[in-house]
Amino acid sequence: MTNQQAVAEKLLQIKAIRLNTETPFTWASGWKSPIYCDNRRVLSFPHEREFIKSEMSNLIFSTFEEADLLAGVATAGIAWGALAADQLKLPFIYVRPKPKEHGLGNQIEGFFEPGQKVVVVEDLISTGKSSLQVVDVLRQNQVEVLGMVSIFQYGFDTATRSFEAAGIPFYSLTTYPVLIELAIQKGLISTDKQEMLLQWSKDPANWSGVKL
Repeated sequence: MTNQQAVAEKLLQIKAIRLNTETPFTWASGWKSPIYCDNRRVLSFPHEREFIKSEMSNLIFSTFEEADLLAGVATAGIAWGALAADQLKLPFIYVRPKPKEHGLGNQIEGFFEPGQKVVVVEDLISTGKSSLQVVDVLRQNQVEVLGMVSIFQYGFDTATRSFEAAGIPFYSLTTYPVLIELAIQKGLISTDKQEMLLQWSKDPANWSGVKL
């Protein structure tokens, strides 16, 4: 079993990822989806949490060895960024969606210096819009963004194009295609659902859940 498959297996085992082709989930965007990913759930399972932390730390260390600090995306990326920073013995900051409306009005919490090299930590990448907003905030504060890592990504073309346009490499511990293949191997979904599930990822905004 590959590392990506092992991560996907853990997420399925604790139901951090759920698949439902009969009654699709509705995202905040209004999109209909046969998958729902809640990586916050992993934090409640110590063994799985330790495994994901180690895999993420290894990915960061092997891919961005020149990193000076890690930055979590609020809120879901905060815990994973802090856990990885602790294992790698790196400083940690996190970035809010918008500045605080009281106190110091910070949008970036924690100590950093201009010119430092940072890796952004997310739990999940879908379209990449909110993730790349964090990149913009860091760049505006003269921090060099080396790239981004996440636990899971859907593999949407729109995300790939957006990250390429921003000049940001991104890596995930596991992906939607790997998950679907594993779910079929384990009999969690039938092979006749595979095409429908893969079709969703090609055009999620217009997917209706109708069998193809």
